[in-house]
Amino acid sequence: MKTDRKLLMLIAVFGLIGLAPMLIAQDSLLNIIIMTLYAALLGQAWNILGGYGGQVSFGHAAYFGTGAYAVAVLQVQFGINPWIGLVAGGIAAAAVGAFIGFCTFRYGLRGSYFALVTLAFAEVLRILSNSVDFTGAGVGLLIPLERSAANFQFVSKEGFFWVIWILTFAAFLTVWKIGNSRFGAQLMAVRDNEDAARALGVDAFRVKMGAIMLSGFFAGLAGVFYAQYFLYLDPHIAYGAAISVESLLVPIIGGMGTLFGPLLGAAFLHGLSELSRAVIGDAPGISLVLYGVLLVIMVLFVPRGLAGLASHLRSGKPGQPRAEEGKGHA
Repeated sequence: MKTDRKLLMLIAVFGLIGLAPMLIAQDSLLNIIIMTLYAALLGQAWNILGGYGGQVSFGHAAYFGTGAYAVAVLQVQFGINPWIGLVAGGIAAAAVGAFIGFCTFRYGLRGSYFALVTLAFAEVLRILSNSVDFTGAGVGLLIPLERSAANFQFVSKEGFFWVIWILTFAAFLTVWKIGNSRFGAQLMAVRDNEDAARALGVDAFRVKMGAIMLSGFFAGLAGVFYAQYFLYLDPHIAYGAAISVESLLVPIIGGMGTLFGPLLGAAFLHGLSELSRAVIGDAPGISLVLYGVLLVIMVLFVPRGLAGLASHLRSGKPGQPRAEEGKGHA
């Protein structure tokens, strides 16, 4: 029954979000919802590996940028339809995830060592994309404007809304399934105590490889969407630290290892960003300052995130985050 309620709640939440194009006429407001869903997709991608798997990554820009450049290069350099590039971008990002996972998990890297290695891989990819011609090097790639649904470029923002709605809903359904599957139980067992999980017969390497490939796949899809939405990429955007920071900040704010945490975190983060823009304006670097302050506050005072805080207020007593997450609570 608990599993059914969570699935029904997920369908209801995304059903309500799906009413946005019918209720909102202003493109600016619809753009905020689109970017919130995009952030939720990116955050849920990180959550698979970092929240459910306990493998904290500082370099999710590696997967995001790979997906973004895959669709852009295929479209600009080879004339391949971006809908094909959507699939190719996700697969390419998953392949990068498999490579990084093999290089790290095979040799037992965990914790801060794993986090720093992922950061290093993202930086290496940024330098490479800044040096080769087919990515546009430091100038970047400008995707030609050809407005048509067949070309993944829509006349109105409503088309982009439905694409990101579908991609984000698919990611959340996947995480729901992970939370109620044998693979998910093994993944959370590895997160809680890898040595104990191994003693119980869990193949920790295989489980973590599956998680990093899934995480990379969805981060790559977020990168593809970004490329088609803004029609421009350069190495500092695609593989920049801002992407990695946003991908981990969203689930940390919303609640790591929870189903709805990335959506809560994305809504809160983008709401705060719009508020600061209205009050302070577009001051350079102000968003990063706010993100840093917010991260410190969440880690110190609300370590379980907004989802954990809501659960605490609902129950009226402090809970044990690991035990709840292992049972699949959101």
